[in-house]
Amino acid sequence: MEIALIIFGSFLLIFTALPFIRQDHWTFRVFEYPRIQKLVLSILWVVLWAIHNDLQNITLLIFLGAIICNIVYLIYQIYPFTPIGKKQVYKASKIDDDNSLKVMISNVYEDNINYKGCLEVIHENNPDLILLLETSHKWDRETESLEKDYEHHVKVPIDNTYGMLFYSKFPIIDPEVKYLVEDQIPSIDCKVELPSGQLVQVYAVHPTPPVPNENPRSTERDKELLIVAEKAKESKLPVIVIGDLNDVAWSYTTELFLKMSELLDPRRGRGFFNTFHAKQPLLQFPLDHAFISADFKLRDLRKLDNYDSDHYPIFAHIQFEERAEDQQEENQLDATQEDKEVAAEKRNADTSDND
Repeated sequence: MEIALIIFGSFLLIFTALPFIRQDHWTFRVFEYPRIQKLVLSILWVVLWAIHNDLQNITLLIFLGAIICNIVYLIYQIYPFTPIGKKQVYKASKIDDDNSLKVMISNVYEDNINYKGCLEVIHENNPDLILLLETSHKWDRETESLEKDYEHHVKVPIDNTYGMLFYSKFPIIDPEVKYLVEDQIPSIDCKVELPSGQLVQVYAVHPTPPVPNENPRSTERDKELLIVAEKAKESKLPVIVIGDLNDVAWSYTTELFLKMSELLDPRRGRGFFNTFHAKQPLLQFPLDHAFISADFKLRDLRKLDNYDSDHYPIFAHIQFEERAEDQQEENQLDATQEDKEVAAEKRNADTSDND
C-alpha cells in the first residue's frame, strides 16, 4: 500500500507541475486540461492515505503535505469557474432584443452522420448566429437547408476536420476568410449588424490542438489565439470571439489571451460548461468558447443536447449595453510587462519548422 501511494502521489504531483514548464510541446501543455480530474484524484489519494492510517511513516506524511498543497492549488485554479466565483460578465437586468445576440457554437465531429440531429438542436434553440466546426463538404450539403432561415452566411467547408460554416440571421458585413498561421486552418473575420444597427466584430477560430496525432506543439494554436487577441483589443467595435479553441478555460494560454484581448469569459462565476469529450464523462473539458468584450452582458449560457458529436454545443445569449463597459471594465484581467513580452514572442513565433 505504501509503495502504491508513493507512486500514485508522485504521478499526481508531476502532472500538476508539468504545465509550469513553459514549453510548447504537447507533453507539457496537455496536462493543463484535467485540473478537475487531478483534484478528484488528489482527494482520493488523501482518502486512501486515511484508510492506510500510518502516522509513523515520515515519507507518506511528506507526501500528504504535498498532496494537500496540490489540492489547495487546484481548488484555487478551478474556483473562478464555479458558481461561487466572481462573475466576469454580469447578468443583463433589462431586456433589449434589438441589441441581443444568441450564439450557438458546435463542433459537429466530421465523421458524424447525424445531420438531422444537428438541425433539430439548431431549430429547438433558434440562435441568431451559428458556428459549425469540423464541417466537410458533406456537412455543407446536408445542412444547406439552414439558408432558408439564415440568409447571411460564410462557408468554408474543408475535408480536413477544420472546415467552418457560419450562419447569421443578421447582415454580415466585410466577411473575410483568413489563414492566420497555417495554410489549411481557416478563421472567419466579419462584422454582424444587430437589429438596432449596432455593429459587432466577430472572430471565429479553430486552431489545432497540441496532441501527438495532429500537432506535437501548441505553437500554432498559441500564435493564432494571440493574433486574434491583438485584433480584438484594437477593434473599436464590441467583440465576440467564438470557436473550438482547443484549449481549456483555465489554461495559461487562455488566461494570456484574455489579458491581451481585454475580453471577458462568461463561464467565470457560473460553471465549467465542459463541452468535450461528450462520450467520455470522466474526461471532459471546456474547449468551446464565446469570449466577449465588456460591452456585453449575459442573458443565458448553457450546453445543448449532443447529437452524436464528441462535443456538446454551447449556447450564449448576450446583450450589448451602452454602459456595460464602464460597469465591467474592472473585471478585465490585467497584463503584466512579462505577459506582454510572452504574448509578443508567441505572436511572432516561427512555425515553419513545427511538424
